[in-house]
Amino acid sequence: MLDALKFCLIRKVAGVLAVATLMVGGVSIANAQVVPGTGEKLTEIGDDFEDEKWGYVPNLPKSSNNIDHQVRYPSGQANNNRWFESLLRGQPDVVERVETPVGGLPTSKGAMKLRSVQTGIPGAPSFKMQQDDFIMNGNNRFGGTIPNMWTPNVVARVYMPPFEQWERRTGSSFGFRIETLTHVWKPATGKLFKKVGKTRQLDQAWPGMFVQLNCKSDSPNKEDNAVFVIRANENGNDFVAGPVITEPGWWTMGMTLSPDGRVHYYATKGTGPLRATDRIASTMPYGEPNLQMNTVFFNVMSVDNGRTWSTEWIVDDVELFIARR
Repeated sequence: MLDALKFCLIRKVAGVLAVATLMVGGVSIANAQVVPGTGEKLTEIGDDFEDEKWGYVPNLPKSSNNIDHQVRYPSGQANNNRWFESLLRGQPDVVERVETPVGGLPTSKGAMKLRSVQTGIPGAPSFKMQQDDFIMNGNNRFGGTIPNMWTPNVVARVYMPPFEQWERRTGSSFGFRIETLTHVWKPATGKLFKKVGKTRQLDQAWPGMFVQLNCKSDSPNKEDNAVFVIRANENGNDFVAGPVITEPGWWTMGMTLSPDGRVHYYATKGTGPLRATDRIASTMPYGEPNLQMNTVFFNVMSVDNGRTWSTEWIVDDVELFIARR
């Protein structure tokens, strides 16, 4: 038998060839990146927010299970069944369809606004940074999860308002993330006796990209700017990658899960197609391969003091593709 089996997948995206190479059976496994936006678009999931009747029913109060172990039913849900509230952290306080800001996709008339003021327990400020989640209904509408061998990849257009309109603090304000299945090390447990050490178990992980403001009022910067923070490297640590954002407005963000279990992160100014040169990082988050993609979600963060609103985030044309079945 051959020592290694090489599989090559070549796609043409916006005039750029994206080549994925998989080495199986050798000492190492390497993948060139498949640019987000490659392959078959899954129309069952994602959203372009063009339906004028698009709406969201919040079913307040929202959940805050991550803080006080309270899941509050019924949970919030979009009327097109494509989005729902997180039962762990709850949904943003404002979820609504808005007119697409200037500079968006040429054919876009509508987009989605996300904003929060109570990112922790409803009515009980924690006075520290908390976050809300807004989750794409992936598994139910698609009929299952997407294995890494299919090379799932996702794209979202994100409108960043002028810096003076951001929540005035240095720190992350917005997250664009995927939910995956991977292996994690957990404390060993036993039915009769307490076990010592840890065991390797299957569990969920949430790689992604955050947008962090470096506020001139509480940092050495003379002017505001923002950066992309990647979650996570092989040791599980967040790190800054990619271009410094000095001009807000529309940005396109994307992620690809490749067959070797790595996550590849992309970002570029504007709403045009992503290209191979827009890749800003590739990691094996927490040092373990991601085996499948379950869904996509957004985070909105604030200081949760009961009065200070988060930055207003607008997203449009959230799309998920698979490069191969």
